[in-house]
Amino acid sequence: MLSEVSMSRITALIKLSGSSVRLNVENYFPDNRNVGGKYKMSDHSITLYLKEIEEQCSSLLGSLEQLDEYITIIFAHELGHAEDHELTELSDRLDSAFSEMEHNLIALRIEENAWRYAREILGLAAGQLFDTIVEHSLQAYRLSVQADIA
Repeated sequence: MLSEVSMSRITALIKLSGSSVRLNVENYFPDNRNVGGKYKMSDHSITLYLKEIEEQCSSLLGSLEQLDEYITIIFAHELGHAEDHELTELSDRLDSAFSEMEHNLIALRIEENAWRYAREILGLAAGQLFDTIVEHSLQAYRLSVQADIA
């Protein structure tokens, strides 16, 4: 269950964005991956996976002291996917990529678009914690692209 603080922040972000996205909250991601949030285009919904978010927060920051902020940032990122006007085209291109490099570049762009939106909608609240989460999140995507170039 989301705390009142997290729910209030999420509600404010939805209102600020003007989005019609639906929010779902689950305890665990249904696969063996540590995914904190997922946007689903087919029904324009965002699902937050609380135990995975807690694990990410604890692993990256060493505690759950900033959990509400962490949840807000993860939601803002998923909202970035929901409001990305390029997402449908990029997803189609991702599915039909001719090479692994093309696939990795498109995947990176999808993630960067969502993080850019999150930074815009969070405004001044997107401080050092935001930067830390973004760098950690994009690291694997950037490494994949660098490996393709090498």
